Amino acid sequence: MPGGDLTRLRVALTAFFALDGFVFAGWVVRIPAVKEQTGASPGALGLALLGVSAGAVVTMMLTGRLCRRFGSHPVTVVCAVLLSLSVALPPLTHSALALGAVLLIFGAAFGGINVAFNSAAVDLVAALRRPVMSGFHAAFSLGGMIGAGLGGLVAGSLSATRHLLGITVIGLLVTAVAGRTLLRHGPPAPPTPPERLLAVVDGAPSEPNDPRGHAGGDSHSDGEGHSDGEGHSDGEGHSDGNGRSGTRGLVVTFGLIALCTAYGEGALADWGALHLEEDLNASPGVAAIGYSCFALAMTVGRLTGTTLLERLGRTRVLVAGGATATAGMLLGSLTPSVWATLLGFAITGLGLANIFPVAIERAGALAGPDGVATASTLGYLGMLLGPPTIGFLAEWHSLPAALTSVAALAALASAIAFATRHAAPK
Repeated sequence: MPGGDLTRLRVALTAFFALDGFVFAGWVVRIPAVKEQTGASPGALGLALLGVSAGAVVTMMLTGRLCRRFGSHPVTVVCAVLLSLSVALPPLTHSALALGAVLLIFGAAFGGINVAFNSAAVDLVAALRRPVMSGFHAAFSLGGMIGAGLGGLVAGSLSATRHLLGITVIGLLVTAVAGRTLLRHGPPAPPTPPERLLAVVDGAPSEPNDPRGHAGGDSHSDGEGHSDGEGHSDGEGHSDGNGRSGTRGLVVTFGLIALCTAYGEGALADWGALHLEEDLNASPGVAAIGYSCFALAMTVGRLTGTTLLERLGRTRVLVAGGATATAGMLLGSLTPSVWATLLGFAITGLGLANIFPVAIERAGALAGPDGVATASTLGYLGMLLGPPTIGFLAEWHSLPAALTSVAALAALASAIAFATRHAAPK
């Protein structure tokens, strides 16, 4: 495929990543208004938010098959249309049951588009032979920051219905423009083995018998180096049963790291504004800024992630990131000050920024596209299960105490990363 077509595909996929973050953030900053409209208790709201998780999990299990049958590009476009339309539904509900039903549709679209455009990105990264995956995830974070910031600006003057309907219009327009590029061009062909010999993977040539296949480019999605002593697969494959079993176990382990950190992203997205507004008496506009601070910090962290990883290595970035997120979330959930809480959210975003992409990278280095798919699904499952879990914990004790579970899981991710620092095949 010509270089110009690859560039256009990269721009189009970046637009869909950004749109996904924008739409999701637009919804989460209006959760307080929707909660008030439905009269739902924290527990009932948590149960309704479980609709997002259920819809996403079911769709994630099916989207891989749909991508293999119809291609990741058409599936991405269809899911983007469904996502844009379904985000307008929550403010039209007047009960927790109805809210859960429409969030089931929203969750299905969210889960489907995440699997579809990540699959498309894997193919594009392999064709470009450059570590550009971090740019896609940064676009998601940037879209979330813009969506949250816009929500904060209009929260006091525009109803949730009109706000989310506006997001629907924007989403359909972006899909119409960027979708044309995806539908016009199929997924780029993977590089041949001789081309892979020329590709740079973490500063060294890829092995000719690299078992990762065409997803090899994705395995270094953030340009990580090996200064921490961790290598990729040695190209010997996993022909024996024990090797395959060990690889699957490691992939699941890295998926659990992604789950632990994505849990915090989902929790802050859905409950951060409520914590500021209900526990700290912040105004709706200031409450909406909370997720914007988190998203901005995460965007900055991902945009600078390649340099950080090259200097410190993956293990140090994972361990330090988890520790930073733990400290930030303890500050954000337990301090009585609004501004200290906002600072805590920002520190949490910086800490979590590169953990998810690095965990996906390590899984891809071990098992190629199957490893990426497994770890990605576990990661997004954590983001989707976080909000209802926080709701149940808040019903049982309090929302500030429930939010400390984000710090606990970030610390767990850091510990797992340290314990498995030598586990990847050399």
